[in-house]
Amino acid sequence: MAEWITAVSRELGIDESGDRIVDTVLDLTSDVAHGVSRPAAPVTAFLIGMAAGRAEEPQVAAADFAQKISALAEGWGADTERGVASNDQSQRA
Repeated sequence: MAEWITAVSRELGIDESGDRIVDTVLDLTSDVAHGVSRPAAPVTAFLIGMAAGRAEEPQVAAADFAQKISALAEGWGADTERGVASNDQSQRA
């Protein structure tokens, strides 16, 4: 997979991030696939990439966003937390 990531990164003109970003994406998509749904996993990764691309430091933002969204996905089955942003502590029990 490393060879593929390198090729895609070069094709897109972005710095490759190595194993760290691969691990982050795989962990995120696993959390979303198990907590929400399998089809939601790649779409969520795409959305995080779009949001991170707007940040001043995209790799840092991507890691932060992935952590927040993983937490949201892990609590997705709990009706009281569905749709509550992970950083909105006033809405949590």
